[in-house]
Order: sequence, then structure tokens, then C-alpha cells
Amino acid sequence: PVDRRDPVHRMSKAGYLEGLRGMRPGRNLTVKPFVLGTTAAGSQGFIAEDEGLDWGGDVKFGLTPGLTLDATFRTDFSQVEVDQERVNLTRFPLFFEEKRDFFVENSGSFVLGDVSERNYRQGSSTRNFTLFHSRRIGLESGVPIPIVGGGRITGRAGPLEVGALNIQTEAVDSAPAENFSVLRLRSNLGASDFGVMFLNRESTGEFDSGDYNRAFAVDANLRFFDNLVVSSYLARTEDANLSGDQNAARVQLSWRDQIWDASAFVKHVGDAFNPELGFVRRRAIRHGYATFGAHPRPNWPLVYEINPYGEIHYVTNLDNLLQTRTATMGFGVQFVDGSTLSLRYENNFERLDDSFTIYDLDIPVGDYAENTASASYTSNQARPLSARITVSGGDYWSGSIGSVSGNALWRASYRLNFSVDASHNNVSLPNGDFATDVFGGRIRYFYNTRLYAGAYVQYNSATDHLVTNIRLNWIHAPLSDLFLVYTERRAAGNNVVLDRVITAKVTKSLAF
Repeated sequence: PVDRRDPVHRMSKAGYLEGLRGMRPGRNLTVKPFVLGTTAAGSQGFIAEDEGLDWGGDVKFGLTPGLTLDATFRTDFSQVEVDQERVNLTRFPLFFEEKRDFFVENSGSFVLGDVSERNYRQGSSTRNFTLFHSRRIGLESGVPIPIVGGGRITGRAGPLEVGALNIQTEAVDSAPAENFSVLRLRSNLGASDFGVMFLNRESTGEFDSGDYNRAFAVDANLRFFDNLVVSSYLARTEDANLSGDQNAARVQLSWRDQIWDASAFVKHVGDAFNPELGFVRRRAIRHGYATFGAHPRPNWPLVYEINPYGEIHYVTNLDNLLQTRTATMGFGVQFVDGSTLSLRYENNFERLDDSFTIYDLDIPVGDYAENTASASYTSNQARPLSARITVSGGDYWSGSIGSVSGNALWRASYRLNFSVDASHNNVSLPNGDFATDVFGGRIRYFYNTRLYAGAYVQYNSATDHLVTNIRLNWIHAPLSDLFLVYTERRAAGNNVVLDRVITAKVTKSLAF
């Protein structure tokens, strides 16, 4: 029997509806307007918000049983959680994941790049290169840029998987408004797929300078014998302000069976390859990679699987002069209780052709040999209390580094959980020393299926910023929300508020 007083969360426990006649499907159209009220303080530019009332909305329409149109007007993402603070100790940019719901939804339809395969060790991922990274739209150095509106079509049309996107942003100060377009087509042949992609960014409006950036690509991902994966892509960009090698390409072979795993790729990224709608960690390189390992399941007490492996990265410039060589020996253990242990030793060579500065300390041109080691332990994540800790140390350019990081999660009940994360780096160089710390704490509380509250506080010693983000979400009707969001960025040293924003946002879903 079904308890009619409580909502049903498992359809297997639900009853049956009988005697329904004359029913017709709806138009598969949903309109979701919103009203937004914002009050802000501070003028440091870390959080870009306009005070007062605003409005906008989204539309979802089923064009066909397989294709869906999503449209947005005067788009707002004020309810999205702030980015996690991080410290960059490399000379390359960091990759931050997309969190805005409009771009996260159906994002898999727009993927092309160094895509990872589950359970395969492949030496690269979208954090190294992806042709389309939606954070390049409506964000500039993490600060929101107003979006006028746009639309997205995703789904299947016959044998094709389709992804099409067009977004228009507003002009900010003297920077022009911009239009962003993406088209992704992919066709499956059994377990394999082939695809093409086109991206375009161009300035528009009053300050239009004729600036543009375009990217074109083809890719193929082939699977054979249930164990062999062959993945490849060829991409090219066109930029009004650049000249040189604007091509990128990669071919990779990966194998994994019950015992052995191996992978290798060769990759080329031109010096002028610049997908302004994507993310590229490193340009002007030729990159070779190979790895070989095993993952047997020995009959050892407490041990479920072991994974010894080795891998090597060999990176040259476009004149084939060695820039980076990293050789790694690793050993992983998966225990019967679900916990894991990972040990790594790296021997690294870096040739630095251009000096750079980190924390006001100069790293001069030269050749550097580095040896580092790390150990990481992760407890069973399915338990109410779980944790991860990583310790590493060794050479850092002409000095040394020691690092420790970790996080812990306590699920106090099915409604309430707490988590903390922390990282500490201690760097010693001939011309000076420095240390960095990042701390974060999070609380999530689910009063019921309709009411959620969460708070996240972070401190980053590199910027001396304390960031607070408190969010309340009440689902007042199906697919309709009330959000209350408080975001503050404070200079911890002198306790000065840099930015403070309080937002109330109400959405209402109307189905037709």
C-alpha cells in the first residue's frame, strides 16, 4: 500500500493509475521567468552586480522527440556557488570547471579535446585542452559579463548527435559586445563516433573593432575488441590578430584488459593556436606520452587490487628542442574496505627559455632537474565519515617544496553534512621563501526535498581574501525556486569588505 501522506520517491513503491482516457500530450513547452533583486557594497570589481530589480527568463521547447531548444534572455547566474579558491604554483593557467546551470546542462554535446576515458590512464584531459570551454562566455577573469540572451539546441536528429549554441553579451565599459557561436555534430557507428565542430567569437555593437576568432575541428574515437580505444582530433583556429602555426592535433591509442593497461599519444599544438572559446594549457609544443602498468587482484589480506605503473611525458618546442621530460613510477593499492593508497615518484627536467615571477620571486632562464615524491590516501567515500590526505615534497626549480593537502566529509545524517578542505605549500628558493595556505569549510542542510541551505567559507593566503557564500533554495512549486544568496569577499588582513552582494531571485516554471 502507498502512504498518501508522503511523496513517493521510488516508483517501484507507487500504485497504478487506471481508467485514464482522452489524454493528449502537451506542447512540451516550458517558460521560466525570473525576478531578481540585488543590493551590493564594495567597489573592488571582484563581483560584478547591478543593484536594484532585474528580470529575465528561460524557455525550453521540444522541437522533436529527440531535439530540445533552450533559450535564455537577460541571463542571470547569481544563485551559482562561487569558485573554489586555488593556488597556482606553475607557469601555466589553471582550469576552472563550469558551474552555471544553463551551460552545464547537456554540456556533453559540445566536448572535443583531450577527453579522458574512464579507468584508462591517458596522460591528459580537458584540463589540458578542450576546444570549447563555456566559462569563456560571460566571464572575464572570474567576473560576470552581462549576457543579453541566446539559445541552444541539443539532442539527436536521425543518426546525428547535435549541439548548437549562440550567445550574445553586452558591452562593458569600452570593451565591445560579443557574439559566441558553437556547432557540434557527431555520429555514432557502434561503439565508435566521428564528429566535426565549429566555433566563432566576434565583436559586435557600438565598439565593434572587427575582431574575431574562429576554430574548426574534426575528431574520431574508435573502439575495438572491447579493450582498445583509438582517439584523435585535428583542429585549427583563425584569429585576426595572430599569425603562425594555428593547428593542433593528437592521436592516442589506449588498451586496458583484466590485467594490463597501456596508453600512448603524440600531440602537436602550434604557437598561434588560440581557441578563444576553449582552454589550452600549453602552446608551441610537440608532446609525446607513454604509460604501461598492470592492475592484478592478488589474494592478499585486506587488498583488493594493486596497480604498479610507469609513465613518461616528453615535450619539445616546435624546433624539436626538449622543454619538459617527466618520468614517473607509481604504485596504487585498492583495499577491500574501499579505501585507496597512491605512491608516486617523479624525475623531471625543465628547460625555461623565458623567466617568470611567482610570488614576487624571479625564476631565471635555465635548465632544471627536479625529483619529487608524493603519497595519497583516500578512505571509503561511502562511509558517513571519509577523508583524503596527500603529502608531497622535493625539488622546485632551483629550490625545494613541501606540500600537504586534504579534505574530510562527515554525513551527520541524510539531511546534514559538513566538509572541510585545506592545502599548505612551503617553498624555499635561493632568492627567498614563501608559504601558501587555502582553507575551506562547507555546510549543507536539506530540510526536506524542497528546502536546502548551504554555506561555504574560504580563505586564500596568497590573496589574503576571505570569501563567504551562503545560499538558501526553496522549491515553492515544481521546477520553481526562491533563491537567497549572500556573497562576500573580505581582505582578511585589515578586515575590509571588498565586495558584498545580497541577492533574492524568484523563478516560476509555466508548462504548456
